[in-house]
Amino acid sequence: MNMNQNFHQAAIREEQDLSRRELTGPVDLGRAAELNIDKESYLEAEARGMTLSELLETAEYDPSPTDCPLDAFERQLALAGIRLGGSKATTVEQFYQKAPSLMPEFILREIKKGQAMRPELAAIIAGSTTVANNRYTPFHIDTSSADRFSLRPIGEGSEIPQILVTEQNHSINVKEYGLGLKASYKALRYRTTAQFRVLLWYIGFRLQTDKIGLAVDCLINGDGNANAAAVVNAASSGSLTYDDLVTLWSQFAPFEMNTLICHIGQLKSILLMDEFKDPMAGYRFQSRGELFSPLGATLVRSDNVPADLVIGLDARFAIEEVVTQPLVVEYDKIIEQRFEEAIISESVAYAKVIREASVVLDTSFS
Repeated sequence: MNMNQNFHQAAIREEQDLSRRELTGPVDLGRAAELNIDKESYLEAEARGMTLSELLETAEYDPSPTDCPLDAFERQLALAGIRLGGSKATTVEQFYQKAPSLMPEFILREIKKGQAMRPELAAIIAGSTTVANNRYTPFHIDTSSADRFSLRPIGEGSEIPQILVTEQNHSINVKEYGLGLKASYKALRYRTTAQFRVLLWYIGFRLQTDKIGLAVDCLINGDGNANAAAVVNAASSGSLTYDDLVTLWSQFAPFEMNTLICHIGQLKSILLMDEFKDPMAGYRFQSRGELFSPLGATLVRSDNVPADLVIGLDARFAIEEVVTQPLVVEYDKIIEQRFEEAIISESVAYAKVIREASVVLDTSFS
């Protein structure tokens, strides 16, 4: 092992917050040191449908051993002496001096961490699919007659029950959504990476919030294939009661109403219902901010839901996420121009899977 490797391993052991993992021993950076990360690396990753982090984990680069506390990209950061936290966190200017080619992937990873801070999206979609074309045709399951595919004995010569699956009449357009992050290098150069990553987390958090809004719109209005959610009215216009939630819950056989999405106004009404003032539920909400589950359903706040509506759904079957381009960050400008402006984009849409798996409760009607 040469002196450079000893130096880099010592730097790693001193690091207090590299991706919030505490190192328990030396990390071998020998293979990481053999790699040259530049714009061509991003181009190769893009051609292979990968992020730079995923490319670095492939066999021809620097795959992570099972017990390694750092992944391949984190080893590149450690090799360059980049510290993401602690009293000696690297500044943005120092980051550019040491490893400018790592900055775009760093930005992407931190934005994704911000997205993970809104886990509610994963809780309301049945699954996420990546497709090659920006036009996507959802499939259609004919649920008009349960007898058609109900389990029953099959006598000799009798018709076998069938589930009829076809394509929807209309395809959906998977749109590209973009955000320009514009900041002068002067405004960022003396900020630490610990400060910068909080900004990136917020961006990811906001992007995920907007995606929840897109999913909410699909749940309420459908995906253009005449599959808007069925609507039931509250017992009395202008109010939301426990009986109304029970009415909504009763609409879901054979599905399960396991999720409720609503505006903060309706959320407050539910939280204040006498039926849900369970001491343990109150304790969890007051001590940890955890929302209880009315009628076994997880509460999700989305202010994209109209103030008079409450969406109930069986998240296992209601909608799917369709992606043609995962989240990407424009890497060339960041490397060459020292972060004058970064374009963050993603192509995503939402489609109904089974219409009956979501129902809307209207609390204000005439």
